[in-house]
Formats: sequence, structure tokens, C-alpha cells
Amino acid sequence: MPNTLVDLIERAPWREAVTYRETWPHEYVLTSKDNCADLLALIVERWKAGEGVSCRFFNMENTYLFIGEHKYWIMVPYDEFDWDVARVEDYVLNRARLYRDRRDFVIQPGDTGMREDYPVEAAGV
Repeated sequence: MPNTLVDLIERAPWREAVTYRETWPHEYVLTSKDNCADLLALIVERWKAGEGVSCRFFNMENTYLFIGEHKYWIMVPYDEFDWDVARVEDYVLNRARLYRDRRDFVIQPGDTGMREDYPVEAAGV
């Protein structure tokens, strides 16, 4: 039976991104080291099919894929993703828990990523 996206997500060895532990908690896997190239390939396919959501993280625009309780992203535009590079180097696939509020779409000054620190005033769209 082929691996489904959910199967690959559940089996991936997600690790905490220590660098952002206090400011924007999230997890990541390395495509090559963690044997997650198939997972990234399925996510890239979904982006290419138009399922991604364009969002901002402070001043940076990126495309996110929302699946279950998480949003997923890589640090390069998905349409510039290079499988030849991916065979040699690791791409970092990130994920963060969804908060079910506007923070999932617009990050604003004062938003540390922790629910208790979310700015009182809603972010502008």
C-alpha cells in the first residue's frame, strides 16, 4: 500500500526547533537525514496543485500548507524547490501547531508565538 501524506507525517521524526523555542515554537525534519524526501514531495505536489496559502511571517512571505492541526512550510519558494539539490543536501521541512486564530495568517509585532502573548488587537489583513 502506498504511503499517504498523513502516514508520512505521523512517521516523521519531528524535532523541536530549539533556536525558536521561546519566540516561535515549531518542529522540523531534514529531508535527507530523516528520510523524509517522500513527505516533502507530497507537500510540494499539494502546493503546486494550488492548495497552499500565502502568508506573511513578519516581513517574509511564504506559502503554507494546512493539514490537520499543523501548518507546514519550507524556507525557499516551493516553485524554486530543486530535487537535484535535495538529493545531496537537506531541505528543512517545518511545521507549527495551528492556533485557530489570525496568528496563523498574519504575524505582528509582539506576537511571540505563545498563546498567552498574542497581541490584544487583531492583526490587519
